[in-house]
Amino acid sequence: MPQTLRKPVSPLARARPVEQEPRKGFGSGPAPRSSGGRAKGQARGGKKRNPALSKADWGPLGKHPDLEAIVARQRLHLPRCGRITATAVTRAWKLAAAEHHPDRGGQHDTMQLVNGARDLLLGRGVES
Repeated sequence: MPQTLRKPVSPLARARPVEQEPRKGFGSGPAPRSSGGRAKGQARGGKKRNPALSKADWGPLGKHPDLEAIVARQRLHLPRCGRITATAVTRAWKLAAAEHHPDRGGQHDTMQLVNGARDLLLGRGVES
């Protein structure tokens, strides 16, 4: 019997999925995911999110602090960018104060810098 030669099939041709007709009917497979009627990026309340930074994000506790706030965050060993809370600032200040307090062998100048960093981040102004 003569042997028939088969045309070689490329590996790419084998990797392509076979097109099937779309399924119809109930329970014929997983339903396609949808956004539930909301536009992309829209919050549950029906309002679109603003990709820009808000006014609070530019403050010392916000996502994008100024240079003084970044230095103050470093003094208290807090993350240099991103939102932080007043509770996190207070907790970090207590740890730094325990380490740098003059009554515990720390320097007076360093303690003043730690206190100033806390005051700047928490928005406490210097009273005259």
